[in-house]
Amino acid sequence: MEFGLIIIGDEILSGKRQDKHFPKVLELMSARGLQLAWVRYLGDDRARLVETLKQTFASGDTVFSCGGIGATPDDHTRQAAAQALGLDLALHPEAQRLIALRTAEMAGEGKASPDMNAPENRQRLKMGEFPVGADIIANPYNRIPGFSIRGHYFVPGFPVMAWPMIEGVLDQVFGALHHQAPREERSFLVYELAESTATPLMEAIERELPGIRTFSLPSMGEDGHRRHIELGVKGDPARIEDAFNRLKAGALSLGGQIQGA
Repeated sequence: MEFGLIIIGDEILSGKRQDKHFPKVLELMSARGLQLAWVRYLGDDRARLVETLKQTFASGDTVFSCGGIGATPDDHTRQAAAQALGLDLALHPEAQRLIALRTAEMAGEGKASPDMNAPENRQRLKMGEFPVGADIIANPYNRIPGFSIRGHYFVPGFPVMAWPMIEGVLDQVFGALHHQAPREERSFLVYELAESTATPLMEAIERELPGIRTFSLPSMGEDGHRRHIELGVKGDPARIEDAFNRLKAGALSLGGQIQGA
C-alpha cells in the first residue's frame, strides 16, 4: 500500500500561507513506521481537483487530502470528489447531527441562532454534504466532520483540526500496518566524486541487494562547505550494514574522499 498527500489552497500556491501539513503528516507517519509515496499541491480549481482525484481514485493509493471541504465559494473538494466518482452529494445523517450539535453549542455561547432552518445554519449544513456512500471522519476540535470514501480521507485545511483527524485515521484504520515494514537508513558525505561516477555503483547495490534503495543528495558547497554528495542506503535493516559498507568502499575505490575513512 502506498500513501499520498494532497494539499489544497490558493493561499499555499500564492505564498500567502506556508504549508505545514507535509512535515506534520510525515512526522505522524514516520512515528508509525509508515511513509509517504507522493505529495501534490493544488489550488482552488475544481476542474483540476476533479482530474487529480480521478487519477488518485484509480491508483488504489491511500490518500489524505487537506483543505477545501468548507461551504464557501472557494471550497471545491467535496464537489470535486463526488464528480470524480460520478456520485451525487447528499447530507450525511451523522454529519447533520454533529453540525446541529455544534450549532447548539455556539447558540448557547451567543454565537449562532439555535434555529437550524435559519439561513446561516442551512449554510452550515452544507459542510455535511458528502459523496453518497461516504463515511465521516470525527473532528475532535469542533465536531464538524471530514469524510472518507474509496481509500481517500478528506479533512479541513486548518492544522488544529486536520492533524488529529489524520492521526485518528492512521491509528484506527491502519493500526495493523504500523511498523510492519522495518526500515533503516545510513549515509555519509563524500568529496571529489561526481554523481555520474557513483551511479553505476548505486545501481549495482540495488540490483544485488533486493530491499535496498540508494540515494544521492548533492551539495554545491553552500555556507562555506566544500562541494560534496551525501550518499546513502535505506531499506531492509538485515541488509543495511552490507549495503552501507559496499557503498562506502565503492565510493573510496572511485576516488572519493570520506572524512575519517
